[in-house]
Amino acid sequence: MILAELLPLAPFIVLGALLGLDVVAFPQAMISRPIVAATAAGALAGNPLGGLTIGVALEFFALEAMPFGSSRYPEWGSAAVIGGVLFGRVEDGTAGALTVAVLIALVAAGIGGTSMHLLRRLNAAVARRQQARIARGSGSAVTVVQLTGLTIDLVRAGAVTALILALAVPLYDRLLATFVLTPVISRAVVVGTASAVGLAAIWKVTQSTAGARWYLLSGLLLGFGVAWGVA
Repeated sequence: MILAELLPLAPFIVLGALLGLDVVAFPQAMISRPIVAATAAGALAGNPLGGLTIGVALEFFALEAMPFGSSRYPEWGSAAVIGGVLFGRVEDGTAGALTVAVLIALVAAGIGGTSMHLLRRLNAAVARRQQARIARGSGSAVTVVQLTGLTIDLVRAGAVTALILALAVPLYDRLLATFVLTPVISRAVVVGTASAVGLAAIWKVTQSTAGARWYLLSGLLLGFGVAWGVA
């Protein structure tokens, strides 16, 4: 894909960079969660409902990963943007649209997670260069480390989004042109798989975390109450 073809994707690349930054670096405001990120990408593509649909599916997969400490986990910010862009650009009911978009988003999440692991090594190298100044109590050295880490993470997320979109957009269109399953079956595959992963993750948390069952019950009651009030 040449530069001229990438230009229409520029808003989505910027969005992927910003939401990828939110995953760990800044501001950690949960806007990188798939249900938020994919909806934003879908809205930017002119299809917020489509973005929300794939965002819910990806959110179930994301529940399985626990992003604690230095553990390795998928990077859902830019991946959800990619999924939201792909699914948001096709007509509703297109056979295989949700299935293929979710699959590409899952691959993107894995690639993004690997890039975050490499970023940690780079951040460590930057910190080591400033170690002597930090030991002397230099505030500017701390600022250099922080700003460098933020900048590199922003570039990382943008690069991941740009690279995968550049490859995924034409691939997505070709795969949909040859997809043989009906829209109902293809969506059922996604719903069944995502639900199984998400429910397993919820079961794992409620069985291993004190008080998690009550938090879950309270959240469900609150959600149903809000939905009832809106209806």
